[in-house]
Amino acid sequence: MNENAALNKLQQVYGLSGKTALVTGGGSGIGLAIASCLAASGARVIIAGRRAQVLEEACKTIGESCHAEVLDITDLQSIPAFAQRLESEYGNIDILINNAGNTLKKPFEESDMADFDSVFDVHVRGALELSRHVIRQQMANGGGSVTFISSMTAYIGQPNVLGYTVSKTAINGVIRGLSAEFAGRGVRINGVAPGWIDTDLYRKATAGDIPRQQKIMSRIPMNALGKPEDIGWACAFLSSAAAAYVTGQVLLVDGGGATGF
Repeated sequence: MNENAALNKLQQVYGLSGKTALVTGGGSGIGLAIASCLAASGARVIIAGRRAQVLEEACKTIGESCHAEVLDITDLQSIPAFAQRLESEYGNIDILINNAGNTLKKPFEESDMADFDSVFDVHVRGALELSRHVIRQQMANGGGSVTFISSMTAYIGQPNVLGYTVSKTAINGVIRGLSAEFAGRGVRINGVAPGWIDTDLYRKATAGDIPRQQKIMSRIPMNALGKPEDIGWACAFLSSAAAAYVTGQVLLVDGGGATGF
């Protein structure tokens, strides 16, 4: 196989040319990196979130293949019309990345159910409702890929973020259940679980807290924070033909943090 033929084969297997991807929470942080990596792999990318200006700025960064759509993932009643409008405007959503997220740092004894719901509504309820409508489209159009962003927090205990921990642990269950349900119908369901990633959110959470920073670094065998693009390329792989026989899996991208010593 000559060099050009090998390159074409790689592009066919790992590339996303001709695919349309929807990334929730795609305007900043890890979501922006995911959208950028999918676009670099050849996909047309739709980024969705609550802040129109942030989304528009992100599209300028990504390029002409990026489109912005406003969506409040917690407004469940708006999601069916949103999914239908996207299909009418962009065609089938071949790739869905459920990345939209939030967190609440609060001691358990000071928390109430409204606190937990505020996190669960984004990570689980909203993601499930959107996935339901996108999966219907995918099955009607020959199949597709859905990736949920989980977290290393689903594997280790961390204090004061119980709502986030419960939500991400639930997402791992969602991945197992949905993959079993749709594996024979052309839709693959997987997840990516980031470890500690160098984002504005991470820097804000650890600013001025040297003991916390030191503890985090002591847990990472690779002795470095991850980059947002590390999550983006993992999502690109799981969305590609290279992962055609992969479903029901959660890929830990954490420098060994969840399992290392």
